[in-house]
Amino acid sequence: MKWTSWIASIGTVVMTAFVASSLSAEEPPPGADPVPVKVMVLGVYHFANPGLDAVNIEVDDVLAPKRQAEIAVLVDTLADWEPTKVAVENEAPAPTFVIEEYADTEELLTNTRNESIQIGYRLARQLGHDAVYGYDEQPGEGEPNYFPLSEVQAFAQENGGMELLGSLFAEVQAMAAKEQENLANQTIAQSLLTHNDTARISAMHDKLYYSLLKIGDGDKQPGAELNAFWYMRNAKMFAKLDMIAEPGDRVLVVAGSGHATWLKHFVRRMPGYELVEPMPYLKRAAAQSEPTN
Repeated sequence: MKWTSWIASIGTVVMTAFVASSLSAEEPPPGADPVPVKVMVLGVYHFANPGLDAVNIEVDDVLAPKRQAEIAVLVDTLADWEPTKVAVENEAPAPTFVIEEYADTEELLTNTRNESIQIGYRLARQLGHDAVYGYDEQPGEGEPNYFPLSEVQAFAQENGGMELLGSLFAEVQAMAAKEQENLANQTIAQSLLTHNDTARISAMHDKLYYSLLKIGDGDKQPGAELNAFWYMRNAKMFAKLDMIAEPGDRVLVVAGSGHATWLKHFVRRMPGYELVEPMPYLKRAAAQSEPTN
């Protein structure tokens, strides 16, 4: 064999092995499990003070220059994770769940305080994404109220359960008051540390929701129904996320922190998914931004 032919043969073998190796790194072999979807659930509070929760906190103007600078630091840090999709707690039409107003991000960032826009849209735009996805679930005609708190309160009022409800809401209100007090001296990233403390959020979730199972008499079970309907809403939200995500995606999910426990529950248990905690990124963003008074 001539030297030139021998060298060419070796080159072909090496190139073939390289291509095969590259393909196997990107795609699993036939019959193997697909590349998992990695999901980061970022728990947030409402930036625009909509007053929609049972207990609310008042947030200062996130359009103020110092808050905009803090959000920029937070988004820069989240961008380091390199999410391939960003999903926010907004409704959007199936089957694509694409939010049309994302096209107006430049203008929305200057006049809209909503956390979906200020964090989610801003991050997606910064990463050059073509779309932002909405996964929220709200009851339609003929569907149940996903958070029937008034029914729980009415039953408790008539059947002696107000002491339990009073103690639960007093604890939640005390936490909200403390958070309200701290907000003025915290950056956006620092304030979100509390909303993404898994142990804290899970403990409050368990105490509040599961304690409501006591509100009922066996025939009427408003506390159990509230738990079931709240689970249903979050299950439907995650089912939409599953339709949005594809194997190998890295999905940043911006969610009200009240949803974080259930959304993380589904990520941990759904085959083909892997949970990524946001705390390391939040701590880095918090360290890079200091409050200015």
